[in-house]
Amino acid sequence: MKAKIHPEYVDCKVSCGCGSTFMTRSTRKEIHIEICSACHPFYTGKQKFVDTAGRIEKFNRKYRKGEGAAAPADAPAAGAPKA
Repeated sequence: MKAKIHPEYVDCKVSCGCGSTFMTRSTRKEIHIEICSACHPFYTGKQKFVDTAGRIEKFNRKYRKGEGAAAPADAPAAGAPKA
């Protein structure tokens, strides 16, 4: 390997959004993650909705049924000509 071209490889503290932390090695000193093996549904066996960028709320607004359901903001009004 060539000298002085590789990044420094140090101990790294990884912190999850659930509060879990663990140590590993990386080129960074700290890494913050949203979900880890301590809280991920695949590893825990518990069902949990992981909302990424509000997609669940967007889906619920789009497909809401019943009285008082508003049309999505980006949808054209009923009877409006399509461009």
